[in-house]
Amino acid sequence: MADEIRGEVRGSAPVPLSVLDLVTVGAGRTATDALRTSVTLSRLAENRGYHRYWVAEHHSMPGVASSSPAVILAHLAAHTERIRLGSGGVMLPNHAPLVIAEQFGTLEAMAPGRIDLGLGRAPGTDGATAAALRRTELPQALGSARAGGTPIHSGADDFPQQLAELVRFLDDDFPDGHPYRRVHAVPGPVQATSPGGVQSPHRPPVWLLGSSGFSARLAGMLGLPFAFAHHFSAQNTIPALDLYRESFRPSAVLDEPYALIGVAALAADEEREARRQVLAAALNMVRLRTGRPGLVPTPEEAEAYDFSPMEREFVTSWNANVVHGTPDEVRAGLDDLHKRTGADELMITSNAHSGEVRVRSYELIADAYGLPAS
Repeated sequence: MADEIRGEVRGSAPVPLSVLDLVTVGAGRTATDALRTSVTLSRLAENRGYHRYWVAEHHSMPGVASSSPAVILAHLAAHTERIRLGSGGVMLPNHAPLVIAEQFGTLEAMAPGRIDLGLGRAPGTDGATAAALRRTELPQALGSARAGGTPIHSGADDFPQQLAELVRFLDDDFPDGHPYRRVHAVPGPVQATSPGGVQSPHRPPVWLLGSSGFSARLAGMLGLPFAFAHHFSAQNTIPALDLYRESFRPSAVLDEPYALIGVAALAADEEREARRQVLAAALNMVRLRTGRPGLVPTPEEAEAYDFSPMEREFVTSWNANVVHGTPDEVRAGLDDLHKRTGADELMITSNAHSGEVRVRSYELIADAYGLPAS
């Protein structure tokens, strides 16, 4: 399993490069368009030597069509042959562990040896939507929303217990006397055959995702690979990675820490065009952070938008952590980030209004690193 986690360095990249797809929907486009782009992008990533391709769970966001990672991954598995596919991540508190074990057991049966299960403890949405997903917290959530109060309990407090239960289901190894001893996630572990002809159970590697120290510490203590959301929590990146490495204990999965970071990056043929595209993505974030989620605006709409001083300050801060520009500029920025963080893998998310711009960005980054030609 460690070999599946550690990627092969291709071309002149100092670390494996991977893709995080938010399945973004631009103004004037549809979710169908965005999902078709995901197929195109996954094929490009496979052909150009990116190591893995993850999709992230979000809810109640018109501009993000990735509410069902397992469904999307099944679709991408049918259109690819080699690249690793996974969730970046599934928000475990939104689901019963058995359901996730069944979904990812099914994916592993569809694409043996190619599936990653990345798990997060946040809801991936607002409190009322989280309540709608979980049902049992609905009255409390709506009352809190009406009162304008603190967001409801996120379900994250018992994340370690949920995680342990999920792993038991994935391994099909609840001990005798456990209430779930006779409950099985089907399909269960795939019988993988080693080069020596020995068969052994195999299931998707589990990753922990985070944007703070909680999951970093937990991943380290459990000896699991860790993925940090640098793309929206850059100020916490180095402290979280340090905590992960300090907390790490060798396990059956890993002998030493393995840390991936998600990075927002966009390359264009001209620097000015890259700036236009990231401005549109930043305006989308302004609207999301102020309770006005919508489709990703066009660059023209962003250029014509009258940003308030506070919004302009947010855009400047947000785009300071987006590596963007020409392919050479993006490579230089990614290389610098790798040196500063010591990350074992960079997972790039290129957010823009159009699918064509996103696909072109990954092509240019692959060229800049000398990844294999299609």
